[in-house]
Amino acid sequence: MFQTAPISAESQSEVTEQMAARLKTALTTHLEQVYAPDQRKKLRLFSATETADLLGVSGQFLRKCHSDGSLKEPTVNKGGRRSYSGDEIWAMRQALEIGSRSPGKYVPGRREGDKLQVIQLMNFKGGSAKSTATIHLCHYLALNGYRVLAIDLDPQGSLTGFCGLQTELEFDGPTIYDALRYEDPLSLSDVIVDTYFPGLDLAPARLILSEFETETAVNAGRGAAFFERLSNALAPVEADYDIVIIDSPPALGFLTLTGLFAATSVLVPMTPSMLDLASTQQFIEMTSAYLGVIEDTGVSMDHDFFSFLITRDDPSDIPSQQIVSLMRALFQERIIPSTALRSTAVADASMLKMSIYEVARADMTRSTYDRARGSMDSVGFDIASLVQQAWGRD
Repeated sequence: MFQTAPISAESQSEVTEQMAARLKTALTTHLEQVYAPDQRKKLRLFSATETADLLGVSGQFLRKCHSDGSLKEPTVNKGGRRSYSGDEIWAMRQALEIGSRSPGKYVPGRREGDKLQVIQLMNFKGGSAKSTATIHLCHYLALNGYRVLAIDLDPQGSLTGFCGLQTELEFDGPTIYDALRYEDPLSLSDVIVDTYFPGLDLAPARLILSEFETETAVNAGRGAAFFERLSNALAPVEADYDIVIIDSPPALGFLTLTGLFAATSVLVPMTPSMLDLASTQQFIEMTSAYLGVIEDTGVSMDHDFFSFLITRDDPSDIPSQQIVSLMRALFQERIIPSTALRSTAVADASMLKMSIYEVARADMTRSTYDRARGSMDSVGFDIASLVQQAWGRD
């Protein structure tokens, strides 16, 4: 029979305090082992084949660029195979774009006159794979040449952990809360940190972010409207990015609403089940009511797209496919064409706070990896296409 060591305490508050302390110690020990020796995440190297695919060129073209000196030679392992770091791939994109006759072929981000794209992922149903979808979208876009800012609006900090900042170990710097708070807010540029992933920066979150909900209620009617705080904070750094991705808390509170006001587009991740469908219906109904209140103040809100993303999709599960079919019939073009498949590869990677893009194909069953990677690539491509359409490009 399984038994745990007894916790001796005089009150329930002391019992829970000791439980929290034990969990923190266990988490810290685990993370120190995972991120040893320097407790920092590092992006893996990419093979020549992967690199060519990411750049949209052939292996032969890549070799030619190396031989004629237009691209620097990458690292060559003992077996004579080339491998590329994320920084090398990013630099190669810039170099190839300069010599390209087709603008945007290698660096597909904003051009003069294009507005910053701010995409918020939101749903108040737990288990919708919202944070997992967020980090995969961030990584897909960054690997494909977009300058991405990830904003973690969830006090639980799941996206922050995915981006390599572990509050249990070393992170005690400013967070997005410091840019949103009502008293002496910091500039967002003082909050943003770069990540180990080239092209991706982060405005991190910690539990203190939950104070924004209380402070907003206290400061109601004083100064600028609460829902303008994030959009105002973004304005000074707007030129530094092509796309901002916001991960919202699983609640329709002030944090989610301030993100919704700043967003130019919205994604609602949902799993194909009747329970999630009913929950999402309530969420959308509440969102509509709150948006109506904001619009009654004279503020106009217009999103380039407001779409549903099917997550944890299992094509072999007949009941779930009936839900998918229903959603497509109801919302048609508002459903992202591709779905994020249910995958052990994605689940295993998430356990280590990684995306499928951080896992080497050789470390998994190849068919499982290819299926998961193909699914996330398709979702990322569809969303990137919507962004391009918002910029007036097909």
